[in-house]
Amino acid sequence: MLQRLFHNFTHNPKNDILSGLTVALALVPEAVAFAFVAGLDPLVGLYGAFIMGLLTALLGGRPGMISGATGATAVVMIPLILKGNEIGLGLDNPVADLGVQWLFVTLLIVGVIQASAGFLRLGKFIRLIPYPVMLGFVNGLAIVIGKAQLGMFKETVDGQSQYLSGNDLWIMIGLVALTMGIMVGLPKLTKAIPAALTAIVVVALITIFGGIDVATVGSFIRDGGGDGLKGSMPTLNLHIFDNLGTISGHWGLVFLVACQIAAIGLIESLMTLNLVYELTETRGSGNRESVAQGLANFVNGFFGGMGGCAMIGQSIINVNSGGRGRLSGVTAAVMLLVFILFASEYIEQIPIAALVGVMFMVVIGTFAWSSFRILHKIPLSDAIVLVAVSAITVWKDLAVAVLAGVIISALVFAWKNATMIRARKRTKNDGTKVYEIWGPLFFGSVTAFNSKFDVKNDPNKIEIDFIESRVSDHSGIEAIRGIANKYLEQGKEVKLTHLSPECKTILLKANEKFESIIETSIDDPRYHVVTDLMDAEA
Repeated sequence: MLQRLFHNFTHNPKNDILSGLTVALALVPEAVAFAFVAGLDPLVGLYGAFIMGLLTALLGGRPGMISGATGATAVVMIPLILKGNEIGLGLDNPVADLGVQWLFVTLLIVGVIQASAGFLRLGKFIRLIPYPVMLGFVNGLAIVIGKAQLGMFKETVDGQSQYLSGNDLWIMIGLVALTMGIMVGLPKLTKAIPAALTAIVVVALITIFGGIDVATVGSFIRDGGGDGLKGSMPTLNLHIFDNLGTISGHWGLVFLVACQIAAIGLIESLMTLNLVYELTETRGSGNRESVAQGLANFVNGFFGGMGGCAMIGQSIINVNSGGRGRLSGVTAAVMLLVFILFASEYIEQIPIAALVGVMFMVVIGTFAWSSFRILHKIPLSDAIVLVAVSAITVWKDLAVAVLAGVIISALVFAWKNATMIRARKRTKNDGTKVYEIWGPLFFGSVTAFNSKFDVKNDPNKIEIDFIESRVSDHSGIEAIRGIANKYLEQGKEVKLTHLSPECKTILLKANEKFESIIETSIDDPRYHVVTDLMDAEA
């Protein structure tokens, strides 16, 4: 047991520590940028990344996965923070940061929702996400990450943001290209040190000792309105409850934002967990990850972080840099705090170009290039789902894209199965007409099922045989009950054969007289009614 725990924590300390350091460097501008998106102080984003990263690394569903402040959750926070600040400034005793206090209360609710999802074992529903949705998800997310890096090619002039031009642009492009070149070439020479970390250090040294004036982490923070990277240890803050009275009349907004953050966080985290499984071929626990995400967001509420979820870009950096154990995530989180407490002046000198180059390599590694090759080989419906999920991820957000993809896939699946119901007809020697049902009987195929019967013109003896049919839900049961009643109302004799015990039980509950028409001497034990089993498990 102890050996297994140690192996999960780390089986290669050097790789885990170095990859964790690389991830920590990449986390800084991301956390700061997402804090600016939400209208928060950069330190709120950095504290959120530290708390999320540490707790999920220790308690999460799989080793090596990285969590922190994310853009997907930051965007959802904006209306809440703006509304809270508006209310705060309108009070008799103005509270300028009331929106932030509302956010911390909201994160407590987010934590409860996400942890409850884990305890209720809802993480297993990630299995219902089809593969085309997964491909669309990674492609769309790669595009989103790539677009986010384009914003780093801007500078602020006279208070206005504009794209770089002239020598500044070429220097930026050159440093990005150098970073990417090192990351591509170094692994061919040696894998003893992470290529991403080496690239960041080399480019930083070139700009510092070469006196090259480029955008750095420090200038990025100051251009966004922050004072710098320097901060203190996050402390327990119980004052978030002091302003609960101001939420009166706005609890609907608070719960709406909490549900959105919880849903987006869980979807992105579970999808990232699934993607890391594809990369490493090692399984994780979606339920455990849900609990860890919930706990991390809950703690963020008390310690003044902005919360978040799993980060696919940083997770891929970690995995590709050799980070496989929990030590890598712990190192990333601890080093992030070390940067804030002791090394802010050095980290602020890291060129943004080096971090952009690392993220561009993440984009290249994340995008499923094979999707171009298979797009014309897969069913048209799957191709549409793949493209639609990619587009919606870029247009709206991950949660909406995945939900849309699952719905489209489910509708296509239901439609295809709805058309598969068949009824072979034959007549026995005694004049009994037999309907041999073939195919799934569920809500989508009920109409087609009913159309197979000619109640008025059929002979007086009817047998409906379900040996080659699967009754999948309550709609199917109701369809059987309905067609049987139609024959009985016509005064005709009907027999239902090869029904499962569950089907028989439900039909008898609906009408005890059905006992005479259900063939009890013949059972088909090969399947069960889905709805009945779900009720039993509940």
